[in-house]
Amino acid sequence: MALTRRALGGITIGGSAALTLAACGGNQGGGADNDAELVWAVSYAWEAWYMTTTTGNNSATNQAMSAMTPAGKIGYDFDPEGNIFYDDAIFAGAPELVSEEPMTLKYTLTEGAQWSDGKPVRVEDFIFYWYSMSGNKDHANQELAIPSSTDWGANVASIEQAEDGTIVVTYVDGYIDPEWAFTGGVHAPSHYAEENGFEDWQNDPDVMGEAIKWFNENLWTVVTGPYKPKTLEDGKPDAKLGEYVKYEINDKYMGSVKPTIKNFTTRTVETLANEVTELRQGSIVGCWPNEFLLEELEKLDEAEEFKYETYAGSTWSHLDLNFKNEFLADLPLRQAVLTAIDNVDLAAKIYPGTEVPWKGNHFFNEGDANYVDYIGETTLGSGDIEAANQILTDAGYQGVGDALKTKDGKEVTFNFRYADDSEPAKLMGELIQSYLAGIGIDLELKSFATDEFAAVLSEAKFDLMSFAWVSDPAFTVGPGQFFASDSGSNYGSYSNPEVDEAITKVRSTFDLDEAADFANQVGELATADAYMIPLYQRPLSVIWNSNLVEGVEVNGNSQSGPLYNVRDWKRP
Repeated sequence: MALTRRALGGITIGGSAALTLAACGGNQGGGADNDAELVWAVSYAWEAWYMTTTTGNNSATNQAMSAMTPAGKIGYDFDPEGNIFYDDAIFAGAPELVSEEPMTLKYTLTEGAQWSDGKPVRVEDFIFYWYSMSGNKDHANQELAIPSSTDWGANVASIEQAEDGTIVVTYVDGYIDPEWAFTGGVHAPSHYAEENGFEDWQNDPDVMGEAIKWFNENLWTVVTGPYKPKTLEDGKPDAKLGEYVKYEINDKYMGSVKPTIKNFTTRTVETLANEVTELRQGSIVGCWPNEFLLEELEKLDEAEEFKYETYAGSTWSHLDLNFKNEFLADLPLRQAVLTAIDNVDLAAKIYPGTEVPWKGNHFFNEGDANYVDYIGETTLGSGDIEAANQILTDAGYQGVGDALKTKDGKEVTFNFRYADDSEPAKLMGELIQSYLAGIGIDLELKSFATDEFAAVLSEAKFDLMSFAWVSDPAFTVGPGQFFASDSGSNYGSYSNPEVDEAITKVRSTFDLDEAADFANQVGELATADAYMIPLYQRPLSVIWNSNLVEGVEVNGNSQSGPLYNVRDWKRP
């Protein structure tokens, strides 16, 4: 069953034609060695396993674990057209809105829904996910839970199992979510937590916090997905954090499409140059690269079996400023900094020869009915040095355009952090450095190792930093996740009571269009504070060897990218 919403569909910007999705079910292909290992590359390391946490909530973790987790992490995802679909290994269909006040949803489980150890999917699994995301200290020690967002979980009042076996989620009085069909679900097995020493997780918040910490640090082997981690002689998974996971078929998988690849592995391969090389050498079958360089992709034109498709999906780069920096705490300076930065020039020089869409909105892309270019209505991202210098002059800064100093004569200095193995990130830093020189700032460029990314971000060890959000067609979580004062994803410590109040309105209606208007109001208010601005929609690519894997699709609407339908993949 599919529910359709206005899609944030990918925009084709060149590349070869996509493969047709393989037919559901069927036997293994006859041409390839079905016992051979099929390796899919993940383009950067992941630093945690549990995707509800600030350290685990990233695209790399999602990709590494898509084969074992429910679709979309918790049981639903979006297809390439932006239509929602539900994981039929868990759900018999879409949830049902059984009451608007209080908002109450009913989920019907697939008959026989079970984990790979044969134990049933149960109401406690839904509660475990809720406690992970509630932000409630009575549910879990929050210093250990470190939830990436509490926007959904904080508003759940109860989760119970009805006599007919359905799961009933009741929300707090007055709470409304226009995207109710996209909420709740199952991520990890609660009974597995109990078997590993966390029996009292429902009653003791410290035990629950320790359970979340344990899941974050240890890969679980009991799953609902089409594949399960292989285990070593000691019973531990054949996996290494940030490096690889080896999978085998989950013989108790309850989905309608049965997996057929006997040996599947996700493995980190960093940089597009290395990913293209390994694809050509046959050591990987494909990748969703984190970089975009046409000259590297075009090397795949040498052989017909190498496929690549380029597109602009819902991955978008943005620039965050840290309010804890003594200089960036000042609004006129932030406005001047972001005015001096030229978003169009950045995109043109980082992705030469590629048309990169302007991103003037935090929640919607051009072409969406709800898109409003409120960034374009300001000077932010314009590269207007004259306007930037005027902002500083009016605010009383000294040395404007030469060696910028505060009113008190203190030299203005701060850094830009970037991953040391990413040439595009380094180039971005150099470009921003050149822009800010025009207003008298000598920007320090300070790199970090790729495996330090989550720590640099979550511990706010930056003054300026750019990274990408991987979004999907659901938009009502974004305002709170990006801008709420208490959000775990508000890495720059931004806080504005007016914005916090506006965020509550996004989920004050069952009307999606009205909710979108409220979301745009949040974006406009936050833009006026010059905190975090979109830079551009990132051009993306998917590369694969069509002789070795069939069923790979571009999907700009899923945070799993092409791995959204890994259960459908098979050998040709």
